[in-house]
Amino acid sequence: MADHLLEVRDLSVEFHTAVGVVKAVRNISYHLDRGETLAILGESGSGKSVSSSAIMNLIDMPPGRISSGEILLDGVDLLPMPAQERRKVNGRRIAMIFQDPLSHLNPVYTVGWQIREALTTHGTDAAKAASEALRLLTRVGIPDPERSLDKYPHEFSGGQRQRVMIAMALALRPDLLIADEPTTALDVTVQAEVLALLEELQRETGMAVLIITHDLGVVAEIADRVVVMEKGVLVEAGTVREVYKNPQHPYTKKLIAAAPGKGEMHVPAARAEPVLSVRDVRKRYGSFEALKGLSFDLMPGETMAVVGESGSGKSTLARILLRLDEPDSGSALWKGRDLFTMSPTELYKLRRDLQMVFQDPTQSLNPRMTVYQLISEAWVIHSDILPKAKWRERVADLLVQVGLGPEHMGRYPHQFSGGQRQRIAIARALALEPQLIICDEAVSALDVSVQAQVIALLDRLRKEMGIAFIFIAHDLPVVRDFADHVMVMQKGNIVELGTVREVFDAPQQDYTRALLAAGLDPDPDVQAAHRAARLQRAS
Repeated sequence: MADHLLEVRDLSVEFHTAVGVVKAVRNISYHLDRGETLAILGESGSGKSVSSSAIMNLIDMPPGRISSGEILLDGVDLLPMPAQERRKVNGRRIAMIFQDPLSHLNPVYTVGWQIREALTTHGTDAAKAASEALRLLTRVGIPDPERSLDKYPHEFSGGQRQRVMIAMALALRPDLLIADEPTTALDVTVQAEVLALLEELQRETGMAVLIITHDLGVVAEIADRVVVMEKGVLVEAGTVREVYKNPQHPYTKKLIAAAPGKGEMHVPAARAEPVLSVRDVRKRYGSFEALKGLSFDLMPGETMAVVGESGSGKSTLARILLRLDEPDSGSALWKGRDLFTMSPTELYKLRRDLQMVFQDPTQSLNPRMTVYQLISEAWVIHSDILPKAKWRERVADLLVQVGLGPEHMGRYPHQFSGGQRQRIAIARALALEPQLIICDEAVSALDVSVQAQVIALLDRLRKEMGIAFIFIAHDLPVVRDFADHVMVMQKGNIVELGTVREVFDAPQQDYTRALLAAGLDPDPDVQAAHRAARLQRAS
């Protein structure tokens, strides 16, 4: 037997591009044992996903090339293995779940068909595959699994789709599961459920887990050891507690310092005349009542955070306030004028004051437009804002503000990571210097240091320009650092509304307390105490 289940030795990966060779991974080495969880921690562009793709043989070659190294599974090097042999390894010995399950599940086949295909491809007969697919959906907690087998991916919530991906990955009982940012876009309670599910399945099967993340809280919750990557290089490795409590590398120290939830809470200014006054807003989709009479006020330069699980009505509220959907009843007074009764001409003039950053930049950014075109499009529509001669300079300034650079202007959205695309979407919203920005999970996919940078930028704009924010988020530590007031939503209702200190320090509702308890702390000792308390409550 080999010393380790997985051993990566001196792995280097490079990509040949129009501007030269990009060395994405440079001579990294690490190992993983059976029953162990290893986290690869780093920001976008650090090479963590590329290195895991190399393990699964998922790098497009060309333009990619594994220029050096070995990837040993039970002592056998996977890199020179013939394609026919490698197909027997992927799925059966090594499986992978991805960050965005909607992009990796086939939209034209039912989830039952897709799980059965994973089994029959590796020799399982059809009858056994059918019963196993039902067992797997039941095991990962999908409601009504018999009927769910015949549903399509779009019919599930984000958390449920991730559970379906886990079911597919575990179909052949692999020795190693690679999880690439499996909880990034999930609500805190769903995130906790998915991580708990992975831990349960690991105990049952004895599989090793390689989890790729930029979230220190996820590392503290689930990992035994952690390796830290920066710009393709492995800069630090050790147990989770060693690395967090006594980091040696400046980059690791920077990541830990950027973790949200440790700063001073905002003390809101005295409330005066609201810039936005929402009263009794209701919205129904068929028999489903998405909003059940919401009322709140937003002051100029104030940040109102909206938190709650998927299906609570957060995004519906955002779309209605921007008239992307129409309400059934209620009013929303913007500086005394009802947004819901404005004509299209009046709304057109108001669009420059009200902007939105959507949750998924892949869908909100036009794939045929360059970054320069995407950001400057605002000035094409509202031509009185900025002379064309100054567009390029202003685009460059906005890109720098959100952590990118002028050299990115000529690229297209698909040439960026998910976090980088979200930065472009934020720069696009800032181009019109609006008075209200609605952020729908705008920083959930960002690395911790970039997240801290963008939050600091938004906070500075709030102070300097008086911009108000409606900040929809599932990341409670970010809410704690950024918000003035917090609105907690559940099933279309506002169940709690107060200052950030009131809600975080003295929550009044059980639902709010459950949300806060599900949050992850980057300190492994604190998170261990939270986990013990959670288990005690459950028992």
